[in-house]
Amino acid sequence: MGFDRQRIARAFGQAAADYEQHAWLQREVRARLYERLEYFPLQPEVIVDIGCGSGHGSAELKRRYAKATVIGLDLATGMCLQTRKQSRWRRPVHSILADAMHLPLASRSVDLLISNLTLQWLTDLPGFLRVVRRVLKPGGLLLFSSFGPDTLQELRQAWASVGEAARVSEFIDQHIVGDCLVAAGFRDPVLDCDRITATYPAVESLLQDLKNIGAGNARSDRPRQLTSRGKLQAMQQAYVKQHAEAGRIPATWEVVYATALGPEPGQPIRTGSGEQASFPVDQIPLQRAKS
Repeated sequence: MGFDRQRIARAFGQAAADYEQHAWLQREVRARLYERLEYFPLQPEVIVDIGCGSGHGSAELKRRYAKATVIGLDLATGMCLQTRKQSRWRRPVHSILADAMHLPLASRSVDLLISNLTLQWLTDLPGFLRVVRRVLKPGGLLLFSSFGPDTLQELRQAWASVGEAARVSEFIDQHIVGDCLVAAGFRDPVLDCDRITATYPAVESLLQDLKNIGAGNARSDRPRQLTSRGKLQAMQQAYVKQHAEAGRIPATWEVVYATALGPEPGQPIRTGSGEQASFPVDQIPLQRAKS
């Protein structure tokens, strides 16, 4: 299962102007994610916020670490434009339009790499972690949040009950995320998860909420035809029947949080064919040939 990167960029770009007023979930998760920074005595010189969205998280990082260079990076042009609006003369925030899978950053140049609710949109998590490993300094901090597989489980169940594939993206389990961090050679990975449940007056309100933040179904194998009005109504009725309580319907998000430290040079990466390690040439002892 993969994601349509162009669709993701287009959806979030269209949502950029009004994103922050609807992004209550992103703000809540960001607050919980940033709380974890208090456990690390950081004095970072370079901070990169991957999937910076409208830039409010990047601006907060600049307030926390005033001496650091803060770079907000996003796939959507509209989000980068919003991030630039958060920059101030005394607290500048830099903005880069780029794909997280191809970070335009020098090797071992980043002290803190942080990402809030972005990694769930990546198809190749091991590939992304290899990219992060390249740009993160040894001992640098990687901190991110992502959605787990139980996210929007009520919506999935409602679609399944009417014989339709869920119009919801698939997300990676916490244990797989941990395994990927270990395999990529990151040090001291710590993962935990929690659940956030919101209630809505109707299913239409939930669907509109998702649309307002650009969080539609971005799976490459998603159905291309429009959902019929009858199927949509049947799904909504099933949702209410299965989950409504006191006139409102719940929606659950499973959120995975992870912290890890950048590996030292030469730390092996586990692959299907074994472990691979690399060293700078100047660190490889050479045996001189006898004359």
